[in-house]
Amino acid sequence: MSEILVPLEGREACFRCPRCGRTRTFDPTAFGEPPPRRFRLRCGCGAEAVVRLEKRRCYRKEVDLPGQYLHYVDGRPQGKGTMRVRDLSTRGMKLFVDGRERFAPGDLLKVVFHLDDAARSRLEKKLIVRNVNPPYVGAEFAPTEVLDKALGFYLRG
Repeated sequence: MSEILVPLEGREACFRCPRCGRTRTFDPTAFGEPPPRRFRLRCGCGAEAVVRLEKRRCYRKEVDLPGQYLHYVDGRPQGKGTMRVRDLSTRGMKLFVDGRERFAPGDLLKVVFHLDDAARSRLEKKLIVRNVNPPYVGAEFAPTEVLDKALGFYLRG
């Protein structure tokens, strides 16, 4: 089983045991400088896990959620289509868009999709395109967007 470590302030990371739920804070540079991206950790309960050190500020949850988008350039609609949310965080998301649509950093997207939680929560978000690597689009939530309660619980679960 693989666990993801999210760095805390400074040089610390936090590991949560997948078996017993205990947490342990440690310095990943103890495994080498720079620290490796993947390594094994053993919990006091005897469980061992392969962990991956995430260097992003926010945890990104890998998902596969279908949805729709509207594409705007300079405030004008440019197109619409279907997409799949591939990863999701409190700051943004990565989209898979298999269309002929041309995106550029700074473009605005309005997306609608449902989480795969028990309530099938519907989310509508405005995004600003930050990077494009076809067929993937990386985008962050527009400054006017607030973190939905449903999204916050979804990412923690």
